[in-house]
Amino acid sequence: MNGIIMVLNAGSSSLKFATYEAAGAALAQLHAGQVEGIGATPHFVARDSHGLKMADELWPDGGAPADHAAALNVIITWLEDRLPAPVVAIGHRVVHGGPDFSAPILIDLGVMAELQALVPLAPLHQPHNLAGITAAAKRFRGVPQVACFDTAFHRTQPFVADTYGLPPQYHAQGIRRFGFHGLSYEYIAGRIAAEDPALAKGRLVVAHLGNGSSLCAIANGRAQASSMGFTAVDGVPMGTRCGQLDPGVVLHLLDSLGMTTAEVTRLIYSNSGLKGMSGISHDVREIEAAGTAAAEGALDYFAYRVRREIASLAAAMGGIDALIFTAGIGENARALRARICEGLGFLGIVLDPALNSANAPEIASADAKLRVLVRRTDEERMIAEHTMAVALGGQAPSHRPASQSEDA
Repeated sequence: MNGIIMVLNAGSSSLKFATYEAAGAALAQLHAGQVEGIGATPHFVARDSHGLKMADELWPDGGAPADHAAALNVIITWLEDRLPAPVVAIGHRVVHGGPDFSAPILIDLGVMAELQALVPLAPLHQPHNLAGITAAAKRFRGVPQVACFDTAFHRTQPFVADTYGLPPQYHAQGIRRFGFHGLSYEYIAGRIAAEDPALAKGRLVVAHLGNGSSLCAIANGRAQASSMGFTAVDGVPMGTRCGQLDPGVVLHLLDSLGMTTAEVTRLIYSNSGLKGMSGISHDVREIEAAGTAAAEGALDYFAYRVRREIASLAAAMGGIDALIFTAGIGENARALRARICEGLGFLGIVLDPALNSANAPEIASADAKLRVLVRRTDEERMIAEHTMAVALGGQAPSHRPASQSEDA
């Protein structure tokens, strides 16, 4: 079936979108953009497939979208005269799929109920993902919607990378290392397979570094371990999230300092990481420009933790054949990439300063033993491909427990 596939990625105060024309097995991107600042000072931006800006709208005199449903209406109104065919399927990024959702799936009321139950595991993301689904269902009645999960790619992790050191009943109850940013890792793994099939069969460490950051060990195209765990707050520090934290610290905050659960949640999710440590911002560009002791300390800590994680994931695979940087920081923060790679010479990682400064696709020095790549990720295209396969391609919806851990 030909038509338009729409991709929606709903965040706490934003609604990103992309549209693709499906013709047979081919997908051609038409538009991409977002409404950001929902609930505060909304800003709508849309671009064509070449990245050229087609719309840039603010609402200084009122009438701004106040919620995700209103933001979707802004997007749809703008698209109405610009789409060459009707919308035939809608794909959504859903951050948490829990232990049972191990592949994209058609959304129905039962699926929505199960996803709602996972909200406590991803409180910053899941409610807004579901709000986007609800808004789209009201606006596009009868159009199939597909949920694509950030956790699904990691369900191939072996038991030792999936479990915690707790009694087995807790793992059976779903307390395990889920991993996130799976759609990004899946896209990068597929891109490397298309570019260099031999390298794709090797051992890759992919660093998805952005406002949300994580790293993943991928061997022969399959996830082996992730820096993130039960929730998307674990692992390396991020824009506003603390990353790895001794659980005893949380107990101390609750029991000794008298903080409430809500206060601790705000601290570790919204007021820590680069923003909390620097006291400036979650934006690396602003932190680098500040030059204060706190700013430098935040950048050094970020680089240190990412560097440790690279070595840890290499150990999980028994070696490493390439390091790949992606996402906003990974693709653009040249100075921070250099900080991260300092001291990784024992793994064969040595950057060429000129190539790194030029943001070249390959940034390792000529005599380095290990390849270091910079690749743009595209989660929206990954979602579109899954949506086409599940909703339009006749693929049976998948809703099965991920059993690899029990079989390990």
